[in-house]
This record gives sequence, structure tokens and C-alpha cells, in this order.
Amino acid sequence: MAVAAPRRTTAEVTLRPMGTADVAAVRALDALVQPSPWSEAFLRTQLADPETRTLLVAEGPDGTPVGHAALVVVADEGHVTSIAVDPAHQRSGVGSRLLAALCREAVVRGLTAMTLEVRTTNEAAIALYRRFGFAPAGVRPGYYADPDGSTTDALVLWVHDVDDPAFRRAIEEASR
Repeated sequence: MAVAAPRRTTAEVTLRPMGTADVAAVRALDALVQPSPWSEAFLRTQLADPETRTLLVAEGPDGTPVGHAALVVVADEGHVTSIAVDPAHQRSGVGSRLLAALCREAVVRGLTAMTLEVRTTNEAAIALYRRFGFAPAGVRPGYYADPDGSTTDALVLWVHDVDDPAFRRAIEEASR
């Protein structure tokens, strides 16, 4: 078993719902970490459906977004569609805080399971998701299109029994 590098500590971040005023900053942040960031139109569409979408921003002490995350609800399951953290703030707990908030939202909404896809090459993100109880369920070959025309496989992860009190305890433990 690989040992994860220690997390850096950083100033506290504040998590809040994403709003339309955040779209440009979120796209700029995504451009730092995603080969193919979401479009402005797509983000605005997501924001327009709060019944089935939860979009969060993590902002630093100066009010600048340093991360964001999104959860889509389909029936009784949640799909984590994005977690992105500014490279200057990675490994500082921002991603853990965002994922914990999405997991808590899943509990509040009464969901029974959560899923996500992650690049098979993103070992840090995979380690984060596994700390929260997400387990591999398969691979989607060529899922991510890269700017150079190549593709990268996605690892599909699931966590079941979101409605179990043990999951809530696991969320709190993993987000410390």
C-alpha cells in the first residue's frame, strides 16, 4: 500500500453555494487543472437546476475561489461531476472539505449511493476518494478527451449505503 504524501496546512477556506457571478472564476480555475474545462453555458445550465444540482465554491480568506465541486442527483444516487482545486492550494485539505460537503449533501437529500469518474492517472484524487469509502467498480476506456487528441481512461468509483450512519462517521473522519 502506498503512503500518501502529508497534507500541507493552509488558511481556512469558506464553502458556499456557487452563483452565476462565480462562473468566470470557476472556469479560470478549471483551466489550471482540467484539460477540457466546462463551458460557461454548461455551468449556467447546472446553476439553473438547484433541485438536482449542488455546486459549491471554496474561497480563500481574500474571497478568491480556490476550489469548486458539483453533485448531480439522479433518482436516489449522487454523481460527483467535478472537484477542482487551484494547484497552489492542492494537498491542503480543500478537496477533502469539498468532497465532505457533497457527501453531507447526499445524506441530507436521502441518497443511497454516490459515484464518480476520475482519470486513472490521477493518483492523488483516487486516494482522496478511497478515504471517503469510494471503491473501484470498473473502467471507462477513453472516457476523457485530451487536447492533443488522445484519450485517458476513467476509473469508476462508487460508495453505497450513503444512508448508513457509518458513512456519516466516515465522512467526518476522512475530512479531518
